Amino acid sequence: MSLSVRDLVVEIDGRRVVDGISFEVPDGARLGLIGESGSGKSLTALAILGLLPDGATASGSVSWNGRELIGLPDRELAELRGDEIGIVFQEPRTALNPIRTIGRQIAESVRIHEGASRRDAATRAVAEAARVALPDPDGIVRRYPHQLSGGQRQRVAIAMALACRPRLLIADEPTTALDVTIQAEILELLRALVTDDGMSLIFITHDLAVLAQVATHAVVLEDGRIVETGPVATLLRDPASPVTRGLLRDATATLWRPEGRTP
Repeated sequence: MSLSVRDLVVEIDGRRVVDGISFEVPDGARLGLIGESGSGKSLTALAILGLLPDGATASGSVSWNGRELIGLPDRELAELRGDEIGIVFQEPRTALNPIRTIGRQIAESVRIHEGASRRDAATRAVAEAARVALPDPDGIVRRYPHQLSGGQRQRVAIAMALACRPRLLIADEPTTALDVTIQAEILELLRALVTDDGMSLIFITHDLAVLAQVATHAVVLEDGRIVETGPVATLLRDPASPVTRGLLRDATATLWRPEGRTP
């Protein structure tokens, strides 16, 4: 399945915050959306998912396997999310219910999208917890989000997003809130899961060093517009735009900072 974005515009109170961007994500591709804060990368993802905030509108075309998503009824979009398209946000607390156990939250997606029984969904929840390398899967599914570390909560969010084996995963700054060591573990986990499932990936970040670890191609955004596209290796070797050169300087500074290199 492939995603095609054509002339996407997002407006908030009459102001264009995403201004006519276009890109393709073929089946199995790993694409990065990169830019500084306010560049429009997260709003692009929310427009694809039909999750724009109140007051924001989208126009243009977002086609998923030939099916137009802009203007699709909320119920149909909700069926796609989690089933065919998964999402992992920067802060897992936004995705996790503080008063429900980890197991129930992982199992919910399986029950909603696959019609699994309560017992089968609970069994799957343990298997999915093990798949994202959570410690003691049988025990951790009985715990609550506040009883887990930040890295463990992000693993739960990934398990929820991938429980139904979607064909596309959108990961929006999933490691920004984590320390360097845990960040490397989460990136390696995402790489492995995307490869194992053969799914497509859109990885959103402001960090070119991080992007280089998970994506092969990138779209660079500034002020809601595309300023450069190409293979990540090319952007690292020969960036064409001032924005990309600035991102590369930041990435180089991070990689060689005195307190230790980013893995």
